[in-house]
Amino acid sequence: MTLDKKYLAFRGRMLIVGFGSIGQGVLPLLFRHVDIKPEQIEIVTAEEKGIEEARKYGVTFTIDPLSRTNYRQIVSQRLKKGDFLLNLSVDVASVVLIELCQEIGALYLDTVIEPWAGGYTDPNLSPSQRSNYAQREEAMALKRKYPGGPTAVITHGANPGLVSHFVKQALLNIAEAVGKPVATPKDKAGWSTLAADLGMKVVHIAERDTQVAATPKRPGEFVNTWSIDGFVSEGSQPAELGWGSHEKHFPADGRRHDFGGDSAIYLMRPGASTRVRTWTPLEGPFHGFLITHGESISISDYYTVKDASGAVTFRPTVHYAYHPCDDAVVSVHELGGKNWIQQSEQRLIVDEITDGIDELGVLLMGHGKGAYWYGSVLSIHEARRLVPYNNATSLQVCVAVLAGVIWAMENPDRWIVEPDEMDHDRILEISVPYLGDMVGRFSDWTPLQDRERLFPEDVDRDDPWQFKNFRVV
Repeated sequence: MTLDKKYLAFRGRMLIVGFGSIGQGVLPLLFRHVDIKPEQIEIVTAEEKGIEEARKYGVTFTIDPLSRTNYRQIVSQRLKKGDFLLNLSVDVASVVLIELCQEIGALYLDTVIEPWAGGYTDPNLSPSQRSNYAQREEAMALKRKYPGGPTAVITHGANPGLVSHFVKQALLNIAEAVGKPVATPKDKAGWSTLAADLGMKVVHIAERDTQVAATPKRPGEFVNTWSIDGFVSEGSQPAELGWGSHEKHFPADGRRHDFGGDSAIYLMRPGASTRVRTWTPLEGPFHGFLITHGESISISDYYTVKDASGAVTFRPTVHYAYHPCDDAVVSVHELGGKNWIQQSEQRLIVDEITDGIDELGVLLMGHGKGAYWYGSVLSIHEARRLVPYNNATSLQVCVAVLAGVIWAMENPDRWIVEPDEMDHDRILEISVPYLGDMVGRFSDWTPLQDRERLFPEDVDRDDPWQFKNFRVV
């Protein structure tokens, strides 16, 4: 697999909304792997960030922030049937853009379902109403409203997005390892049955970012390796997790939603102040933040098995377990101390990074071999060698965006789709050359390892895979 392959030609127009770190990182990938000319692309964004890169590639760059009152006019003037809206913005409601693309007949992709500015932290909304669960339910309602419409790929970055394809490959790897190899399932029923047959109980999106910059974080500054506004927004939302059928201990601060498919719960506290125990091959055991992410809900829902009466017989617990770069951890600690009012200064580190990796994968637990991590181990040095305008974290997102865009162009009439519904082998074929080392590792680790050495704890020793054992209290 070469790094200069053109996968297809695209003859329509492409509108890129938002041009932060992901937009800047994905643009060279689009030109490298899609036969598309600069005059076919326009960037519409809220600020000058990235303008020099756009000029370098000869792409039209327009500063015109999308709002509730102007989004329809801005998009409708630029796109028609068969064109593509690539939504990489923050503070722009994804659902209205998805619906507009369904009306126009344009293809669509985003990396997260965003509300309008302030929607994640609006005190007039209940925690349930400002959850990712609620955002997803709103997007799924469009799927019922516009049957048979053009392809709209929702939540297809690294996570959510790429990790859903990791889960499928991990299941196939586990099946082979336990002596039960299977043909690749073709649909939701096949995949969920495979997960249930293997005994999978828990899925962590387990990520450890060790990238460091020469200049450490200063007081009053938020430092991160990817969108700071995005991280603060989702970290301020309630912690959310897909709630498994094996769980026996409902959290005291847990709540169920009173609408939708009921595949997930939320906690009455921010994700950025909720920690869980997890494991990755290089780091070993660590504490990660249970930040809300759309894949926690979609994966749990996709792998649900029900009986003839509609009762759930199998569903895994799914959630993010994220240790960002060390400067970001200190930034989150400071943010929490200010009662989730963001610092006045931001520093997104890309060129300043001197070393480190992003270890991003899925940790599947409860099956016959205990725990299995599968994912990408990508260093900053490899990321820089592969493509400009990226660090290790952003490249994992950008290549997933590229793969999702290509898949949508190849499958233009697949309606509104989540990553779990897509062809995982095609996405990985496009993505893997940019993901560094693809690692699959079995482990005997459980969240009970080395517990109660110093103090007694309230744990469930009969079933290590209970959420109460993972949660740090």
